[in-house]
Amino acid sequence: MRLSQYHLRTSKETPADAELISHKLMLKAGMIRKLAAGLYTWSPLGLRVLRRVEAVIREEMDAAGAVEMLMPTIQPRELWEETGRWQKFGGQLLKIKDRKEAEYCYGPTAEEVITDFARNELASYKQLPVNFYQIQTKFRDEIRPRFGIMRAREFLMKDAYSFHISDDDLLREYENMLATYSRIFTRLGLKFRAVQADSGAIGGEDSQEFHVLADSGEDAIAFSDGSDYAANVELARAAEPGPRPAAAETMRKVETPTQKTCEDVAGLLGIPLARTAKSIAIMTEAGFVLALVRGDHAVNEIKLAKVPGLAGYRMASEAEILESLGSEPGFLGPIGARKTIRIVADREVAALADFVVGANQNGFHITGVNWGRDLPEPDIVVDIRNIVAGDDAPDGKGKLAIVRGIEVGHVFQLGRRYAEAMDCSVLDETGKAVAPAMGCYGIGVSRIVAAAIEQNHDDAGILWPEPMAPWRVAVCMINPKNDAAVAAAASALYLELNGAGIDSVLDDRGLRAGAMFADIELIGIPHRVVVSERGLAAGTFEYRARNAADSENLDRAALLERLRAA
Repeated sequence: MRLSQYHLRTSKETPADAELISHKLMLKAGMIRKLAAGLYTWSPLGLRVLRRVEAVIREEMDAAGAVEMLMPTIQPRELWEETGRWQKFGGQLLKIKDRKEAEYCYGPTAEEVITDFARNELASYKQLPVNFYQIQTKFRDEIRPRFGIMRAREFLMKDAYSFHISDDDLLREYENMLATYSRIFTRLGLKFRAVQADSGAIGGEDSQEFHVLADSGEDAIAFSDGSDYAANVELARAAEPGPRPAAAETMRKVETPTQKTCEDVAGLLGIPLARTAKSIAIMTEAGFVLALVRGDHAVNEIKLAKVPGLAGYRMASEAEILESLGSEPGFLGPIGARKTIRIVADREVAALADFVVGANQNGFHITGVNWGRDLPEPDIVVDIRNIVAGDDAPDGKGKLAIVRGIEVGHVFQLGRRYAEAMDCSVLDETGKAVAPAMGCYGIGVSRIVAAAIEQNHDDAGILWPEPMAPWRVAVCMINPKNDAAVAAAASALYLELNGAGIDSVLDDRGLRAGAMFADIELIGIPHRVVVSERGLAAGTFEYRARNAADSENLDRAALLERLRAA
């Protein structure tokens, strides 16, 4: 490709509304242009990078035995009603009507469509297992689209769906996709981690996310420094606490007139914050519940919602708290609570002795509290807290650390929920109609592009991993209009490199050296070769790797050897 015949429009200005470095650099490099909130046009340069990512994904998915297809982006309401997600999916589901007032949605995902396809195409266990995938546009009506394509409303996604006659075979394909995703992200040159995750709106029995590690990541990831344990903090667990110590103090009420937080109470009493218990008042369909976590911990809302009977809980109002416990927030505790109030205690709280809780009386707390002696054992003991850096890993190997990550892939074991809801069945070996087990495997193709930039950039611009770069090599001419030999030599080198399978672009726009080099660095081409009158006289080319501080002068043979080896 000759840049004089290509559309490349870069900018020196940093966009005022861009927050993340990927958003800034993609706009400055001319990769994307905003059409409306969360909607972006991909320029020829941006699309070239996007296609590089797609190519790696296709090669690995095909090699893993998946079969590519293409499904519509516009999906009829009737399919979503069959699974109950027309209402449950929430405001992110963009609903539209055609001229006949028939209702549709712009698909945010395709479980319903693929299950409808399967129930009409698959009849026998002999057709299983099968894994269908597509690379297709999706739309989710984000409340606040931001960060460029990182959280756009319209995005490109690779989604795959597998069908199996048995749970064991589903697990086999799930492991196959985990390995395939690892190969994809490794080939793309990304630093990533696979972590245990919550299945969210997609649902399913088990799932794992793939995160590109970056300080700007929206997700926090916990991992062990002594094993391969890793999980999103939404699900991450610490090791089981040790046995509960014996009681050593007498329970007594203490005055805490203005101390409403665990931190303030611990400071007043001169005790570690870990010896206090924080009471969170919530309401469920069955009534009032008090959830307890240690004062130095925070409740994990996702874990709490998974506790039996607490799905769909909400925070209790002050009026409901006053009616149930007779106190205002800041002085709440489990002692003296009515028997109809359920007590859910985090594992760490259940292991405490001689701890401090609110007295359910304004201006007072109770110290020296012990389970079994001063209050009944909790109704439920379960992990409901966020882990913190330094916790022991749950497998007993190492300590937990927390890093930031950008989710770029997610794999699910869906089970049979969609097949059963949509009456999708196949005949098994005995001739009996059974619902197939399903897996679901997604990759955010466009998000990978932004995540790669977040992980690979410097002050000059993008530092693409080579498999994602728009071109591997940029051949640059110095003053080609003043020296025909320079133009001829640059053109010959460009043709030779491409002929040798080294994807190259020729910068023949006639720009001054500084402006030309700035563009090439901004758009992140991994290798730059400069052809100049001085170099021709010396029989050399000026070569510089994008991530190197200095350039080198190499003859043709050395240059070709360097680029082939890169």
